[in-house]
Amino acid sequence: MSGNVRLLSDTLAAAKEEGRSALIAYLPAGFPTVDGGIEAVKAAIEGGADVVEVGLPHSDPVLDGPVIQTADDIALRGGVRIADVMRTVREAHAATGAPILVMTYWNPIDRYGVERFTAELAEAGGAGCILPDLPVQESALWREHAEKHGLATVFVVAPSSKDERLAEITAAGSGFVYAASLMGVTGTRESVSSQAEDLVRRTRATTDIPVCVGLGVSNPAQAAEVARFADGVIVGSAFVKRMLDAPDDAAGVEAVRALAGELAKGVRGQV
Repeated sequence: MSGNVRLLSDTLAAAKEEGRSALIAYLPAGFPTVDGGIEAVKAAIEGGADVVEVGLPHSDPVLDGPVIQTADDIALRGGVRIADVMRTVREAHAATGAPILVMTYWNPIDRYGVERFTAELAEAGGAGCILPDLPVQESALWREHAEKHGLATVFVVAPSSKDERLAEITAAGSGFVYAASLMGVTGTRESVSSQAEDLVRRTRATTDIPVCVGLGVSNPAQAAEVARFADGVIVGSAFVKRMLDAPDDAAGVEAVRALAGELAKGVRGQV
């Protein structure tokens, strides 16, 4: 069974052909429950997201701020397992046809087994993985299995990355490059870092694959701002916060759908 790296590439290319950035949503698996998380992913796509990153909850999420940490804690206390992450990918992709990635730290994959993880993710219809803490120079085993199973390997670059390092990272990656707009953790902010545009420019000088920006985007105006210079706009904490603030799970799913619709207008410049 081959994964959906081609679907991811085609989806990003289709957005570009429409003269806009793609909207990429992030939601953790198992939050508020496994079933509720699946409904939230489906709602994000139905609301207007082109791609969804499904987070694999982790007890020490070094890139994630307090909002996503709170959701991860709820998911972990609920007993979420890697099998539930795979089920989330499978059911969300089957229901929507959209590309679904997994965002995870390396330790859970290492313990689960690289071959087992990549084979199961491909079988579930997954498009690939975002691996924020896997150094490129230690990624050969992962990339071998990901390529074998038709999965994208998305690496994260940061404003601190030197041009030589950017070239090394982008040469090893596939699908898209995740450009962190600032040095820090995920979360909603009043404004998007001015470093983001420069990072996209420098990253694009090293690769032809799309460059998508995350960290700090939370509303349509910010999405429109980033969409001016990035191939994709990644939003996570704002979706999770809407769910945390909702009075019940059903309202949380509808809040995700509504925010996706607002952000979809943002990436199209309709704000």
